[in-house]
Amino acid sequence: MADVSTGPLDGLRVIDLTRVLSGPFCTMILGDLGAEVIKIEPPKGDPVRAQGTMTQGHSGYFAGFNRNKRSVVLDLYSEDGRAVLRRLLADADILVENFRPGTLDKMGFGEAALSQLNPRLIVGSINGYGSTGPYVDRPAFDFIAQAMSGFMGVNGDPNGPPMRAAAPVSDLVAGIYAALGIVAAVVGRERSGKGQTVEVAMVNGLISLLAYLSSEYFATDRVPERTGNDHPLVYPYGLFTCSDGQIAVANSHDQILRRFLDTLDLGWVMTDPRYDSNEKRMKAREELREMINARMAGQSQDHWLEILNSAGVPCGVVQDLDQVFNDPQVAAQRMVIDVPFQDGPTVKVPGFPIKLGATPCRIHRPVPRLGGETRAVLSEFGLSESDITSLLHRKIISD
Repeated sequence: MADVSTGPLDGLRVIDLTRVLSGPFCTMILGDLGAEVIKIEPPKGDPVRAQGTMTQGHSGYFAGFNRNKRSVVLDLYSEDGRAVLRRLLADADILVENFRPGTLDKMGFGEAALSQLNPRLIVGSINGYGSTGPYVDRPAFDFIAQAMSGFMGVNGDPNGPPMRAAAPVSDLVAGIYAALGIVAAVVGRERSGKGQTVEVAMVNGLISLLAYLSSEYFATDRVPERTGNDHPLVYPYGLFTCSDGQIAVANSHDQILRRFLDTLDLGWVMTDPRYDSNEKRMKAREELREMINARMAGQSQDHWLEILNSAGVPCGVVQDLDQVFNDPQVAAQRMVIDVPFQDGPTVKVPGFPIKLGATPCRIHRPVPRLGGETRAVLSEFGLSESDITSLLHRKIISD
C-alpha cells in the first residue's frame, strides 16, 4: 500500500495519545482526510485491540477506528519515554489526547510546557465533563455521558425506563467535534502563526444535540416526556404498520402531512374540527394512529414505500444491519470498504461519510500492527539507530 497521501490535510503531522474510542475516532477522521497520524501506544497497546470478535487474531472493532495510522510503542511512564515524546511533539502540528483533565500536566506536558516546546502546536483534548467545574475529576464513559447529558432521559417508551442509544454516541460526537475544532484551529494558525487548545467534552457534545427538546424546555420550563418513536412536537410522525411490517414516516410539516393523508385517502383529517391543528392531532395521537394503521395494514411495506416516496413523503423501512449493509444505496455510496491490517487480514468497516470531490478520503495506510512503525517513525524524527536500539533494550519502545 502506498505510503503517501493527497488528502486536504496532507502535510499535517498528528501525535495521537488517545485510546478506546472518542480520540481514535477523531484521529481516524484526520487520517482519512490525509493527515499523518502517529498513534502512541503503551506496551500493551490500545485496549480495543483485544475487544470484539477477532479475525485471525485481529479486532475488527479496533480496525473501525484506527485505519490510516502508524503505531509507535512508547512507555510514557519513563522519563526516557517522555523525552522521546517531546522530540516528536517539537516537530508535530497536532497533539490529540483523551486523558482526564490534568493528566498531561502531571506528565510534564501542560499547556505552558507545550507552548514553549512548540508554539505552533494545536492540542486537541477530549474528556468527559470539561476541564472546569465540580465534575472535572470524575471518570466518564459513553453510558455515563448519555445519562448525565439528559440524552438518555428523553429516549425510550413513555411507559418505560430511560433508554440509551445503542451506538456510543457521546464518544462519536466528541470525536467529530474535536476533529472539526482541530481543523478550525489549523485555519486559525495560518492567520496567527500560533497553535491553541481545542477542548471537547462528551457530555457537552450530547447536550448540543438536544435540539428542539432543549428549546422547548427553555420556552416552557417543562421537562420533555419520552415519546418513543413518536415525534415530541408533531403528529402523525413515527412508525406505522403495514401488512408485513412497519415503516417510518416523517411528516415534519403540514405540506408533507397533506401528501401523506391524501395518499391514504384520509385527506379529510386536515379539515376535520377534531384534527385540524397540530395541537389537536397531538392530543388525538392514539385514535389517529389506529386510523392510519388500519388503512396501511391492507398493503405491504414495498407498496407504501413506492407510493409515499413518489408522493414526496419521507419514509423508509427500519432495517437491521444485514439489510443496511446489503442495501443498494449503501453500496452505491461505498459505505462498506475493505481495510487491511499491517501484516494481517483484510476486514470490512464502514466507509467514508465525508465525500470530497477533488481530494476524496481514502485508505493510505493499513490498520497498524502494535509498534509496527516504531523504528521508522523514530528514525524519521532524527533518532539514530544506536539510540533506537538502546531504547529497545531498555523496553522504552518496542516494535
